[in-house]
Amino acid sequence: MSHDHGTSTIEIERKYDVNDDAVTPAFVGVGPIAVIEMPEVRELDAVYFDTADLALAGAHVALRRREGGPDAGWHIKRDAAEGRLEQHWALGDVDRDGGRASVPDDVRFHVRELVGDADLIPVARVRNRRVVSRLLDAAGYPVAEYCDDHVTGSNLSSGSSETWREWEVELSAAAPDTQRGRAELLAALETVVLAAGGTPAAVSSKLERALRAA
Repeated sequence: MSHDHGTSTIEIERKYDVNDDAVTPAFVGVGPIAVIEMPEVRELDAVYFDTADLALAGAHVALRRREGGPDAGWHIKRDAAEGRLEQHWALGDVDRDGGRASVPDDVRFHVRELVGDADLIPVARVRNRRVVSRLLDAAGYPVAEYCDDHVTGSNLSSGSSETWREWEVELSAAAPDTQRGRAELLAALETVVLAAGGTPAAVSSKLERALRAA
């Protein structure tokens, strides 16, 4: 039986915790960044699936179904040599029954080595009002994307929720084409993020924080 492998991308990003009164960092002039585009608001709603004993989370793998935004669909994220590898399937491509109750076979196939035949159940929900701006170079090409996230994360086992704000800075197509160049750009971006009141995120992902909600 053949399986739809979805589309794959590498995400190279950094996350920061931030207070409600922090203002947008001064990105213009950092590396090649010349313009901050007008922000776009996205309402995102994701349900994360895992085994009852959180086998995927234990392996630093996230499996979710997300509605809203340009990449709505099913996603699997896992660590890569640099950043995180994300596989994506559009909702209409693999959802047979609306996708809310069960993980589609094409998606499950790619985590089977971690979960075997165990049930995959909803373990967390993350709702996010994302305000996103592209950071462009002088020619208008996207160097990075800045996300101002206002998040509610819910642990579906305990019923507990937490709200928080965080910033994400993710590199885009016009970022440097060497690992050293990307690391230097991220470090320069971090300097202005810290100056604006951000601090490196205490946890690695929104899923991890939602699962910790008590």
